[in-house]
Amino acid sequence: MNYKLVFSVSQSLLLARWKQTLVAAIGVTFSITMFITLLSFMSGLNDLLDGLILNRTPHIRLYNEILPSKKQPIEKDEHYKKQYNFISSVKPKSERLEIYNNASIIKTLKKDARVLGVAPRITAQVFYNVGSIDLTGVINGVDVEAENRLFSFKDYVTNGNFIDLKNIPNSIILGKGAAQKMLANIGDVIQVTTVKGERMQLKVVGFFQSGLQDIDNIQSYSSINTTQKLLGESNSYVTDIQIKLKDILLAPQLSKEYANIFDVEAIDIQTANSQFETGSSVRSLISYAVGITLLIVAGFGIYNILNMMIYEKMDSIAILKATGFSGKDVNWIFITIALSIGIFGGILGLLFGFGVSSLIDQIPFNTAALPTIKTYPINYNPKFYMIGGIFSIVTTYFAGYFPSRKASKIDPVIIIRGK
Repeated sequence: MNYKLVFSVSQSLLLARWKQTLVAAIGVTFSITMFITLLSFMSGLNDLLDGLILNRTPHIRLYNEILPSKKQPIEKDEHYKKQYNFISSVKPKSERLEIYNNASIIKTLKKDARVLGVAPRITAQVFYNVGSIDLTGVINGVDVEAENRLFSFKDYVTNGNFIDLKNIPNSIILGKGAAQKMLANIGDVIQVTTVKGERMQLKVVGFFQSGLQDIDNIQSYSSINTTQKLLGESNSYVTDIQIKLKDILLAPQLSKEYANIFDVEAIDIQTANSQFETGSSVRSLISYAVGITLLIVAGFGIYNILNMMIYEKMDSIAILKATGFSGKDVNWIFITIALSIGIFGGILGLLFGFGVSSLIDQIPFNTAALPTIKTYPINYNPKFYMIGGIFSIVTTYFAGYFPSRKASKIDPVIIIRGK
């Protein structure tokens, strides 16, 4: 087969009906453009929503949970061991929330090759004292630098400098909602009371806003040392150990492993945010479904155009076959036409898709709930462009393959006799 001659004939047929060719190419271009734009925008939106939860949530959280004893004293008595014992109103075990030997646990975790980082935390239930009114709140005592490195803490501090928690003793970063309720400004001193009645004055050095109003109304941050002092605990007191993994998919398996090794409660991010993760998966599935539908519709458009082109070019096909072109040659002529449309339209679609995505990325998006977001989110994942390019070629190939089979089987004698 003379590929140069086949390409030359394909080019002649394309240019002979250039308007139809242009319409087919525009169809592919529009489909790829919308496919790239839709997936980039929806994926960017998913990343934004995921970030509100996942960026602030450890992959594994180790903690002590106050639970009733599984084995009651009566069950240890030999006299009642073989009897059924019905016990009601069982009280929780007399245990502390502190994770014992937490320094050794953290040291062991940091040596684990599967662990990206570890950040200790203290969760303290408090009351914000506003005159004669007490507002319920939670102060998270954190290792400021580790919290920022693993959970992008500074991105959610809307006013003030996050590092002031470490540098300024007895300081606090208030949740935006809590600050508004107390009418507190940076530099003000507020008073908090623990559930045990301990009181302490803290200096406001910043405001924190996660985008989740229920959290911002009660949650604030302080350094671990300040929180330990507030609770009247020693420097070794830690209630939570937050773990970030190199592979988030290992979280369910490792949470069980760490719970057994360290004899603490452990919860993984998939379990803690199962509903949120399901919603993200559904949104991604819808995006891919709509995008692929656009490409398939474009493929049918090309199929119809090539089918009409073959019908109109019956005389040309008969002449080609009469002059020595085989059915395979004719088949490749029309496949070449289809692939030319697919490649040309696909390249333009990828370029236009990138351009439209970049344009959306510059549109201002200002909302009080998400102060760190300034423009609409776009994800420039190369995977989307690879899928779009491959799918445009595959779709147009099959759109040209079936009409070309019909053309290759045409008997030139019947066509010429009919004329």
